[in-house]
Amino acid sequence: MAMASISRRKATTVISSWRQMYSSSSKYSSIVSRGYSVSSGSDENDVVVIGGGPGGYVAAIKAAQLGLKTTCIEKRGALGGTCLNVGCIPSKALLHSSHMYHEATHSFASHGVKLSSVEVDLPAMMAQKDKAVGNLTKGIEGLFKKNKVTYVKGYGKFLSPSEVSVDTLEGGNTVVKGKNIIIATGSDVKSLPGITIDEKRIVSSTGALALSDVPKKLVVIGAGYIGLEMGSVWGRLGSEVTVVEFAADIVPTMDGEVRKQFQRSLEKQKMKFMLKTKVVSVDAAGNGVKLTLEPAAGGDQTTLEADVVLVSAGRTPFTAGLGLDKIGVETDKAGRILVNHRFGTNVPGVYAIGDVIPGPMLAHKAEEDGVACVEYIAGKEGHVDYDMVPGVVYTHPEVASVGKTEEQVKALGVDYRVGKFPFLANSRAKAIDDAEGVVKILAEKETDKILGVHIMAPNAGELIHEAVLALHYGASSEDIARTCHAHPTMSEALKEAAMATYDKPIHI
Repeated sequence: MAMASISRRKATTVISSWRQMYSSSSKYSSIVSRGYSVSSGSDENDVVVIGGGPGGYVAAIKAAQLGLKTTCIEKRGALGGTCLNVGCIPSKALLHSSHMYHEATHSFASHGVKLSSVEVDLPAMMAQKDKAVGNLTKGIEGLFKKNKVTYVKGYGKFLSPSEVSVDTLEGGNTVVKGKNIIIATGSDVKSLPGITIDEKRIVSSTGALALSDVPKKLVVIGAGYIGLEMGSVWGRLGSEVTVVEFAADIVPTMDGEVRKQFQRSLEKQKMKFMLKTKVVSVDAAGNGVKLTLEPAAGGDQTTLEADVVLVSAGRTPFTAGLGLDKIGVETDKAGRILVNHRFGTNVPGVYAIGDVIPGPMLAHKAEEDGVACVEYIAGKEGHVDYDMVPGVVYTHPEVASVGKTEEQVKALGVDYRVGKFPFLANSRAKAIDDAEGVVKILAEKETDKILGVHIMAPNAGELIHEAVLALHYGASSEDIARTCHAHPTMSEALKEAAMATYDKPIHI
């Protein structure tokens, strides 16, 4: 089957055809270069961005670089959004710190490094995390100053399609005017019926990043990216971790074969799983937390006790208090803002990007949205292909993927080949004694065009980008196989998997 038949979900195909009428017109292509001063309420901007997360701050900087007078409004008072403040960055700091502790207690001796004792200094670990977050948020403020982006700290809501009222953090109010307004308010924790998050014993990912003690027993509700990452952090530090998941599988978007290997790896790390299980209630009335569970298909109830429960059942678009109804911005049943291929809403001059629109709820996807959106506003061409957005689970080993899973390729009816290569046969992985994992490549049988790449490895999140680039350029598995890779490196496993896809690998 020709590859032209494979559906690629690009930004240009996310939206219903009727919204094309709202595409940005040529009137935006001749915006004059900016002359900057500190913005007052009466100044009109070329671009106003509501939200200073990865999508919003990147959009603001890019708009300024393109010569547009730009203001960014952020309610948190610290730029970077959920990702930088209470998400991607602090979680990676704790993942790294906890991995260092785990290595010290489990692997150092076999490498000839002997320690009389190793202990966790949780306050110091949290301080390192907070320092990283603080430095990065200040860094974004520095980029705003460098690019002459006006920064307004406060909660913004629409007065009209060209006016945003901001209740500032200082207690005042100002009105920010703009010819083009971009909604980049991100997402919030998805709540579950009957469960009240207090961020102490029943926590969201935000609370899980700031626990004052290592819980003896941690129950994670939801076996997605965030739940498994935070479960890994506290499991390494000594918690007994149990993951409760309503679905039949962990990380349902992951390739099935890789998922099974991944789950086995986590189970070897003493993470327990209760799949096909529904949480009926969570009671924090006593000293601990008591969960009432039942099979997802129905049946007898059981109880599970914990010191801390992490609610990690996904995220939902954050648009509360923006006044979307007032200006008539349309949303779908999930609360996502509907946009056309230029990220324009049904209201002319109002745009939306990132987690508030359809597509993967990922920081790097939001950044790409932001760049493309302002490029369209400036009269240029933007492009985001949601089929080419990599996903990474930052556990150990990591799991990274781009393109189609084997299940998706089968559903499309495409004849395909599979090539796999284990890290047990990779010399660098063996040399450092960290060889758990595999590279799996899916390619169309007739043309050898790569359809998807899935990597489970210690640094899969770094290795995946060669595959992302290959997919963007329509490369074949032979293209990767005939590309010289430095030896000894983990990346050689990707080369060998590519060789296995179109021919035969050398080292297995």
